[in-house]
This record gives sequence, C-alpha cells and structure tokens, in this order.
Amino acid sequence: MYVFVEDLRGEGVERVLDRVSGYGVSGITVGAVHHASRDVTPHGLSRLTIRHDGAHFTPPPELFDGLRLAPVPGYADAFDGLREACAKRSMKLHGWTVFLRNATLGTEHPDVTVRDCFGDRGSLTDLCPAHPDVRDYAVALARAVARLGVDSVVAESLHFRPLKPQRSFVPLGPMDAYLFALCFCDYCMRRATDLGVNAEVAREECARIVGGVFDGDPPAQGEVTRAALTAYAGPDVVAYARARSETVTTLVSEVASAVADEGSKLVFIDSTGAVKGYTDGLPTPGLAAHDAWQLGVDLVALGDLVPAFGVLAYARDAARVADDVGAYLRSVGKDREVRAVLRPGHPDSDSVDRLVAKARGAKAAGALAVDFYAYGLVPHPVLDRIPAALSL
Repeated sequence: MYVFVEDLRGEGVERVLDRVSGYGVSGITVGAVHHASRDVTPHGLSRLTIRHDGAHFTPPPELFDGLRLAPVPGYADAFDGLREACAKRSMKLHGWTVFLRNATLGTEHPDVTVRDCFGDRGSLTDLCPAHPDVRDYAVALARAVARLGVDSVVAESLHFRPLKPQRSFVPLGPMDAYLFALCFCDYCMRRATDLGVNAEVAREECARIVGGVFDGDPPAQGEVTRAALTAYAGPDVVAYARARSETVTTLVSEVASAVADEGSKLVFIDSTGAVKGYTDGLPTPGLAAHDAWQLGVDLVALGDLVPAFGVLAYARDAARVADDVGAYLRSVGKDREVRAVLRPGHPDSDSVDRLVAKARGAKAAGALAVDFYAYGLVPHPVLDRIPAALSL
C-alpha cells in the first residue's frame, strides 16, 4: 500500500498500520521524498492536504556535494520508529522516492532543468537527467533513502518527463507535444553528439515544426510511434530521441548500484502508465512498455540492471492491466520482479468485482504482487475492497 507521511502523522502510525495490515497487505511504501501537490484527502486530518517538495527525514549532509534537498518543516523525523512499527506487524517498509520532479530545486537552480528546442527553461519542475549535478543528486538521494533501513527504494520520476503546461490554447498534437518536451540543454546535446547524432539539426527541426504549429499550421494527428515520428520530423530527431535512453539507463544503473551498496534494492517505476491513463483510467492504445522509450526508458536494457519494476496499471479494463504486465515482463525478463500498481477506486475501479478482476489479470500475466495507490487519497469504503483482491 502506498502511504503518504501526512497520512501517518494525521491519523497516527499505529492506527494506519493496523488498518492496512488488517486488509492483508504485507507492506507499506511510504513517501520519503515527494513533490509539491494539493490533494483531496477524504479521511485525513485535513480534507485538503498541501504537500511540499522535500524529504520527510533529514538527509545526511555528507552525501550531498551540490544540489541538496531540505526536510519538509515538521516532518524531519517521519521515519523514526516506523521500521520497528512495521516489523511488529511483520510488514515490510519501502521508501517511495520522487527523484527528478522538484519545483523548489528547479526554481533555485534553473540551469539544471530541461531546456526546450527554443532555448527556454519553461519546466522548472523537471530536473534534467543528463546534468551532472542532477545525476550526483539522484545518487546521493538514493543512498540517503536506503540508509533509512527500507526494504527497497521505489524510484519515481527517474527519467525524462512529458510536457504538461497548465494552460495551452494551441492545439498541439501528441507528436508536437513530444517534440516540444525534448530537452536540448548543453548536456543532452553533448551526449547525443557523442553517440553520433546531429543534435543541432534535431533541435532546428523540432523548433521548425513546433514553431509552425504556433504560427497556425495544423497539429500532427495520431499516436507517437518511432515510424510516425520519422515521417513527421525526420531521422535526426528520432536518433536524438533514442539517445535519451543512454542518459536514463546510465543514471538508473548508478542509482541501482548505490542502493545495493547500502544494503537495499531499487524498484523502478516509469511514468508511462500514468501518462496514458492517469486522468480517466482509459489509457491510449499503445501498451506502456512499448511507449516507455518516449521518456528515455529502455526497459530491455534496464532489465539487466534493476531487480524490480512497478507497472502503473491505471486502467479500468482487466485485460488491459494483464496486457501491460505481460508486455513489461517480456521487456525486462521473466526473472525480474514485476509489481502491478492498481488504484482501488475512482477512476479505475468502480466495484469490488472490477478490482478483483484486475488483480487476477495482473497475477495471471506474471506479476509477483499487486500494490495499491494510495491510502490517503481513497475513501475507507473503497479501501475495504482490497481484501477481496488479495484473496485470490
């Protein structure tokens, strides 16, 4: 069960753990590092919870040489005694860590954020995984969370992120939005050039195409695929997009090694499943494993480097959940641990039967376990569906 620190502080550690363990859940994945958000929390101490960028523990200062994350005020001790409380109930404790989504660090250090094809740094929430300072920060953060004594470090946003403007009255098609989201900072350009890509031509093509839509050209139609992207933007842009996988793969490898050195293991989550189905549980047709490359995620390469993966199975349809899990296993390897992350309620699951069907589909497709997102966001009657899903 995914659990926010605010849940534990607001309702009490003992009460939350007793309720969660009563569902038959074997562990909790607690937000050690989260991003800023404003969430409706139906049974929280506050019914509208403001979350802040930062750590819910005190990161060891000796680990951080450049970028560093401050504790969230009032939550620097949130993990104190938590492992012992879990052990008392024979529950595992995992550290949920949001790595490269951090508006506070991006605002303080805009030079480490992504830069688009026009040279703008308009996504201060998104730290660039190619920047050396960001890479050092990610490794240090992983070590810091692992040192909390968690059974695993669950990595979110350890890759490039899609474009998410708060307002846009320009009808960008999926491919236009993808091109606009590509990072052309000096470090991304240099890495691509070292791999034999004409990075400047790729940048110019992206600026020409997206700029044309801004000037009134019709937006591109259809899903983003490598074939469609080649036809729309040309081979240099596709080669540049492919080069992003090297950036992410090497970073994840460094983080996984650091976590292992600290006696824990890495569970890698790419956000593709959420990009496709977060809003309504109706993901676009392409399977998440097949479209992960769009965020720089090479699942085949990561299968040799990472012991465990979380699949964000944000879909209403049980068959789609099974298909997504199966595609992940075929990509990362049948010997890897794959966990299906399900939402027990709105917008994905409208009944016990639907949740049970999805859990059954995930396990039949080869998922080692199902996880549930997230305790504090879901009404208690919806959480009460979980025991049925675990009784298969």
